[in-house]
Formats: sequence, C-alpha cells, structure tokens
Amino acid sequence: MTHLLLGAHMSIAGGVSQALDRAASVGSNAVQVFTKNNRQWQGPPIDEEDAARWSQEKPAQHICASVSHASYLINLASPKDDLWEKSRRAHIDELRRAHAYAIPHVVLHPGAHTGSGSEAGIRRVAEALNRIHAEAPECDDTLTLLELMAGQGTTLGRSFAELRAIIEQVDDRSRVAICADTCHAFAAGYDLRSQDGYDAMLEELGQELGLDALKVWHFNDSKGALGSHVDRHTHIGEGEIGEDGFGRILNDARWQGIPMLLETPKEDDLAEDVKNLRRLCALVDDADRIPPGLRDDA
Repeated sequence: MTHLLLGAHMSIAGGVSQALDRAASVGSNAVQVFTKNNRQWQGPPIDEEDAARWSQEKPAQHICASVSHASYLINLASPKDDLWEKSRRAHIDELRRAHAYAIPHVVLHPGAHTGSGSEAGIRRVAEALNRIHAEAPECDDTLTLLELMAGQGTTLGRSFAELRAIIEQVDDRSRVAICADTCHAFAAGYDLRSQDGYDAMLEELGQELGLDALKVWHFNDSKGALGSHVDRHTHIGEGEIGEDGFGRILNDARWQGIPMLLETPKEDDLAEDVKNLRRLCALVDDADRIPPGLRDDA
C-alpha cells in the first residue's frame, strides 16, 4: 500500500536541511521549504555541506517528497523592465538552489500585471520562463509549478484557463506544471464543499491542462467566502471549505503520489501542524494510506 504524501511548509532556520528534522518531528513524510530567505532577492552561496546533509537525512528521516516555494517578491508578469529582469534572475536562482538539493518542484506565484492587462502579463510570464529555461539548461529536471491563485487585484492564475494561457506560450512545456491551493481555488470560485463542485473543478482542469499537470496540492482552509478572491488561509475545518472538501481530495486515488502540504498559520512549536495533520488523517477512508508517522500508534 502506497502512503499519502502529507506534510507542511517548514522553517529553514539553521539551514535548509533543518526543515527535514521539523517535518519528521510532526510525523509527516513530505515537506515544503524556501531554499533561502524569502524576503531577499538573492540568497548566499549554496551551502554544500547542508545540501549533503539534506541528501543524507531526507531518506533517513523518511521524508518521501520535497517541494520548494519561490520568493513572493518575484513578479514575472510585471510590465516594469527593471522589476521583470530582477524577478527573472531571482527565479533562476530559485531553480538552481532547488536543483542543488534535488528538489524537483519549485512553486511560483505567476505574478500580477499591475494594470498592463492579463494578456500582456501572460506574455511576460511566458517570455521570462523561456529565457530562464534557456539560461539554466542544467535545471531541466526542476519544474516550475505555477500556482492557482485567488485572483486578488491584478494577480494572474485565477483559473486553470489562465494558467493554460501561460503554459501554452512556454517553449519547453516539460519544465512547467501547476500547484493547486485549496484556499485559492475556493476564493477563485471553485466550490470544493460539494461533490458536484469538486467534480466540476477537475473536469475543467482536465479540459484545460490535464490532471497530470497538477504536481502539488496546498491544503489550506479559507477565511474568505466562495468567489471572494480573498487569499486568507486558516486551519483545516475552521474555514469556509470545511473538512469534507479535503476528504474528497485525500480519498481520490487520482492524487496518489502527489504531495499535499499545509500552509496554515502556526507557531514555532508546530502544534498547529500536528493538529491539522491529524484532522486530515481522520478524513482518510483507508487507514493503511496514512503515513506511518501520523498513525494513532506512532
């Protein structure tokens, strides 16, 4: 029996590899990290010793899946040439850092067009990715995952159709895929509360991109209402989506092997992660699919 890949975004304080220790401490088998300070455009040189520790400790701590999240500063849709170029260089750095740690996926917010219009913003994102791919051919096994967004303001990626519009302008489409955030999806108008709403969402995903384009789920309940375009994460079962919405995804065999990662609020003691992961496990129909570290007898 193959286990679900459940985890959370973890701090890299003390080194990127320390996130593995934090992930293991809550019993998870998947983790998401920033590979540098998220508030900086460029990070320090890659710590080769820490990358080696990551390589050793990842299997030792039974972490089966890892994902990187790019800096929120990056805006590849910007009409401003200086910010666009700065963002482009920063995302190359993100890919190279993830590649050094053998992290296969880098989640990226598509960006905001800030008034230039969706079509112009989409062209800018695709052009940036094409140049990034040309300049970093060594990272061809490190995919950029464009994230489904809530659609606040001029943010791109509020639908699968908009993500498809970007991807279809990328020359090497083998290097791009998507990440679906439950809070973003709900705020964008995808109603995960009902079976019909979930089915409709996946039908649209299938038509626009294909189900295999989705490589990572972000699990966050939503403070905002359906279609509100408000991006506010909250704990599983405590928001507008409710537990049933997450149960549908967890028990859908089509997502076997796809990491499902929390980005919910928490303190340094990770107690909220433990609570949210336990809530998710309680929704799994087949107990054999629950990661060993998250079982009641762990």
